[in-house]
Amino acid sequence: MSNVLYEKRDGVAYVTLNRPEAMNAIDEATNAELEEVWCDFRNDDAVDVAILTGSGQAFCAGADLKTFIPKWENANMLDVRKNIPKGLGGGLTRGQHRLYKPIIAAINGYAIGAGLEIALACDIRIASENAKFGVFEVRHGLHQGDGGLVRLVAIAGIGVALDLTLTGREISAQEALSLRLVTRVVPSENLMQAAEETAQMIRRNSRNAVQSAKETIFELIGRPLDDALRLEALYGYSSLGDFSDARERLAKFIKK
Repeated sequence: MSNVLYEKRDGVAYVTLNRPEAMNAIDEATNAELEEVWCDFRNDDAVDVAILTGSGQAFCAGADLKTFIPKWENANMLDVRKNIPKGLGGGLTRGQHRLYKPIIAAINGYAIGAGLEIALACDIRIASENAKFGVFEVRHGLHQGDGGLVRLVAIAGIGVALDLTLTGREISAQEALSLRLVTRVVPSENLMQAAEETAQMIRRNSRNAVQSAKETIFELIGRPLDDALRLEALYGYSSLGDFSDARERLAKFIKK
């Protein structure tokens, strides 16, 4: 792989977009490499959490418009329908969004356009104080089509989704924090450390419980209250399995 760097250590998968000369914009080759990465991450029991970041000065500047626009301006409706099962970011935005292993976005610079859509598709977002965000698609005659609107509404609400989408304005890391688009803002030099600390916090918990919790949250979205409560009980209690992990953790807790 050349457009995506992928390594694993201490139970964590490190995924780095590696097109710094293009601000890590997603072209077809990068998307294909990311799809392979997420498939491997899903299937490798040696890793529990992934950290996604970008090389250079950007997290991701979105889709590579030099190839993206010609591809879709010549497309027909069948092409559009075939695209539905596979979103950007190797399917992270749509298609492989049911990865139940947690993914942390370490946002080191610009996360704009589809780059913001990819960041929003991650489970936890930690931003460098130098990070910048924006729905820049509207500047180019487009709007989000890979989960950006769905997740903006779910994460920040209709008002924020309308504001950012209709204006196409750039926002700072601190404003992104105030809008709940990210959970933390840290100095640039501390970004990966913060992401790694978060990853290890997750890894200290039960793997089954973590993955079941993420799956349950996905299942609860949009459900009526009674259905949501029923599903939470079903998924929560069944995630215990044979109770061996719970018993072992309880024994360690009692010893303390």
